[in-house]
Amino acid sequence: MASQQQQPLSQQQDFDPVHRFKMLIPQLKESLQNVMKIASLNLAHNTSIDNGIKSSDASVQRFDKSLEEFYALCDQLELCLRLAYECLSQSIDSAKHSPNLVPTATKPDTVQTESMSYAQYLGMIKSQISCAKDIHNALLECSKKIAGKGQPQGIM
Repeated sequence: MASQQQQPLSQQQDFDPVHRFKMLIPQLKESLQNVMKIASLNLAHNTSIDNGIKSSDASVQRFDKSLEEFYALCDQLELCLRLAYECLSQSIDSAKHSPNLVPTATKPDTVQTESMSYAQYLGMIKSQISCAKDIHNALLECSKKIAGKGQPQGIM
């Protein structure tokens, strides 16, 4: 039963960008260490070839593969940070545009002093819908004006 409860938690953490970021940091450190190790081995190998100590018969690890792995992890970390920033921005915008909670029917006893009534909530939603319609109409009007300018006028 405990494993069934842990599975949704781990799935939830997989989608959390901050948690994913924290999980990728050790991999990034390991990848960076691998890049540095391969670079130093390749440098030592090339130095010994240049000095005539060794021939180029010995195989060396591919530096470009390890560097590509490192860059791939960096890209994943960047995506995690961008996603976390977007989530934060969305949360801030949500709090700014709808700061007060509406008490639910299942928990009417949790009414707080800053919560709004359902009628107030409906009024706020109607004003948001009206604003969205105004923006939509303004965009349509602009697109019609732009489309009208693109059409050739009558030939004289």
